[in-house]
Amino acid sequence: MQPPSPADPVAWNAYLAEGNATQPRKRVAADALIRDEEGRVLLVEPTYKPGWDLPGGMAEANEPPHQAVIRELAEELGLELALGGLLVVDWVPPHGPWDDQLCFIFDGGTLDRFRAGALRPRDEELSDTAFVGAADAHDLLRPRLRRRLEAATRALATGRPEYLHDGAPYAPAG
Repeated sequence: MQPPSPADPVAWNAYLAEGNATQPRKRVAADALIRDEEGRVLLVEPTYKPGWDLPGGMAEANEPPHQAVIRELAEELGLELALGGLLVVDWVPPHGPWDDQLCFIFDGGTLDRFRAGALRPRDEELSDTAFVGAADAHDLLRPRLRRRLEAATRALATGRPEYLHDGAPYAPAG
């Protein structure tokens, strides 16, 4: 079948929409690396899965990753802040029942002791929050997330975002 002419915008857009509907979709998660004045990292304990996590969550349909994390921080922690730059993009391959996913970590900055001390879960998705040092974070996080946090910390120090493949630094062949 011959595609319609771009000169007919209604037919052309319908043709493009049909093609778009057959394209794969990606799940997108966005988190923030938030520290307190002592340099400890904010972790949250979700109610819907075991273990601790960075604050943030899943992007909604057609929502940019940075807006997703801003929305999630407001919904789950009542926290409003301006994000800094991108620290990490991690491509996670399919695992268990899940398709592949793109995970972003943005710089959430440093909270003063008053804001840090006032943080509490604000909805049913979180049961607890804690600012923890590197050793405690290492013990509390799943391996993939632990590696992602380590990459985010490096990116903060170097000023260069990191691209990961399943939590590990991407190494191009060659």
